[in-house]
Amino acid sequence: MTAPSLASPAEVARRRARLGDPANAPLAAHVRALRTRLEGLVPDMDPLDGGTAARVLLLLEKPGPQAARTGFVSRDNPSPTSAAIRAFLDQAGLARRDTLIWNSIPAWNGTIRVTGAELARGAAELPPLLSLLPRLDTVILVGRRAQRLEGLLPAPLRVLASAHPSPQVRAAFPDRWRAIPDIWASAATPP
Repeated sequence: MTAPSLASPAEVARRRARLGDPANAPLAAHVRALRTRLEGLVPDMDPLDGGTAARVLLLLEKPGPQAARTGFVSRDNPSPTSAAIRAFLDQAGLARRDTLIWNSIPAWNGTIRVTGAELARGAAELPPLLSLLPRLDTVILVGRRAQRLEGLLPAPLRVLASAHPSPQVRAAFPDRWRAIPDIWASAATPP
């Protein structure tokens, strides 16, 4: 069943109310702490995802303007990239309750441009997040910038890498785009 779009203010409010649920509260606290340390807007993780029970982390690059508008990193944001993520996760057979979507760079600063300093700050914030995910067995690094963090992921995590599901990648690299659901399907079965 498809969740309602975060284009609806009522749906945004409903999800905001779920941030205190047991599987989401530690992640919401982590985000609140990030907001005190990072410049820019740090959106929340979607409480309809797996929360602390997730076993697959999709680590994208950087929140975009839709995450800034809704306040959530979510497959349900009203954007072409989020629609592609939703479709590819469905094609891959990855259950929502098993996944969590986050970004290598947690904060949106008004531009999609990525600096080395932002990546370094994001890399420093990755271990505290991983410590909140006791069932995690797989990290999918989504996009070239996210893939720079591969060496920071501890064993025995399985690490997969895919292209970013953005319209730009679809236009410039259609073969990489078409490969995304097959790569993500590798995570559907625990290692």
